[in-house]
Amino acid sequence: MGKPTGFQEYKRELPSKVDPLTRVKNYKEFYLEFSEEKIQCQAARCMDCGVPFCHSGCPLGNIIPEFNDAVYDQQWEQAYKILSSTNNFPEFTGRICPAPCEASCVLGINNDPVTIENIEKSIIEKAYQKGLVKAKIPTVRTDQHVAIIGSGPAGLAAAYQLNQAGHNVTVFERDDRAGGLLRYGIPDFKLEKWVIDRRLNIMEEEGIQFVMNTEIGSDLSVEEVFSKFDSVILCGGSTVPNDLQVKGRELTGVHFAMDYLKQSNKLVAGDALQEELISSEGKHVIVIGGGDTGSDCVGTSNRQGARSITQLELLPKPPEKRDASTPWPMWPKQLRTSTSHEEGCDRLFSVLTKEFIGDENGNVKEIKIVDVEWKSDLSGKMSFQEVEGTERILPCDKAYLSIGFAHPQKSGLLEELGVHLDERGNVKTQGYKTNISNVFAAGDMRRGQSLVVWAISEGREAARVCDEYLQGESVLARKDASYVVV
Repeated sequence: MGKPTGFQEYKRELPSKVDPLTRVKNYKEFYLEFSEEKIQCQAARCMDCGVPFCHSGCPLGNIIPEFNDAVYDQQWEQAYKILSSTNNFPEFTGRICPAPCEASCVLGINNDPVTIENIEKSIIEKAYQKGLVKAKIPTVRTDQHVAIIGSGPAGLAAAYQLNQAGHNVTVFERDDRAGGLLRYGIPDFKLEKWVIDRRLNIMEEEGIQFVMNTEIGSDLSVEEVFSKFDSVILCGGSTVPNDLQVKGRELTGVHFAMDYLKQSNKLVAGDALQEELISSEGKHVIVIGGGDTGSDCVGTSNRQGARSITQLELLPKPPEKRDASTPWPMWPKQLRTSTSHEEGCDRLFSVLTKEFIGDENGNVKEIKIVDVEWKSDLSGKMSFQEVEGTERILPCDKAYLSIGFAHPQKSGLLEELGVHLDERGNVKTQGYKTNISNVFAAGDMRRGQSLVVWAISEGREAARVCDEYLQGESVLARKDASYVVV
């Protein structure tokens, strides 16, 4: 490595953030500039591990020690080549990935892990600044045409890979802009949308066609798609949200989190709304669900000027440090405080929602909750029971349900196609192949709700399998292959 003693000399350091009271006044990303010298020092902390567990911790199999070494030596072009050989969109993952690679960092056994995510973001932004990120137009085209249904991270990754293999790729999206979850699910303060558009412009220059406002199975029939394309990859995501079956659920002011976030992102983009406004301004906000989407609702509500924000989580409060049940190099079970939480929010754990209470006009005004106690049986199965005497009522003008997603939308495309579904309602595959010979699936639609980095990995792998189907063999790299970057 560039500096074998770096992990002994430098401490973990990340870019500073704009003060919470200031940053909630807009939707801009809020990390301050981090000097090149500091990035080099952080890259120098990477150890010369005999077995770099960060490789397996990353769903993409990123070649992390090698690009860290290149950054330390200021070889930015080499670092970019190494990173982009496994990750199509490091500008996305460098901003919004929870960094499972860092949880698997060997240095993290008894020290703070390497700042892999921020180094990744630094590499790609430096590559853009230096003009290294250019359209790579295939020199030879096949006569094969592939339809990608869904323009989220899985669909974009599959499109990129298949286009590089020389196929003619068209991406269909039912929304008015490409990006899927990246555009409409993640707020701008985590991922500004010019970052997506910058990449989409390059992909279009490379020859990928994007068709917006088109839902397959509705605006365009499945028969029409099969008449024009040799294969199809389903990347529509897991879009049917889990609901909360309690009294008062039908009251005005109780919304699914993704409906709220999508509308907010449209407003930030300057779009005119066709539906009724969902706003947290001046409201007592309750966010039900303690995950990332719930956290995004917290950050958005803060920016809209909520009167109060309370986030409820049914599960117990995680420990402050890595729990013994998830030892290194596993993804640790521990309390995570997001930047949205830093901006202001009350967090309640082991709390069950009992009822929404409305006013005479049918608007939600209160929520009834109760504490629960969790226990496990001899087999380790967890269950809970209500704690007597803890039932109480909180003010609630707006409630956002952020309790995950059940499965992809079945009506329309999937039913018309006749693809088999698994026991969870996701598209059933064997090595990304569905029961229809020329139809493949990737991302949340196939594996269920997951991370953006997993979606990119899924898209890449499905593209390779599709390429093998079309050509008999594939020129696209496997995730478990040994990459040689020159």
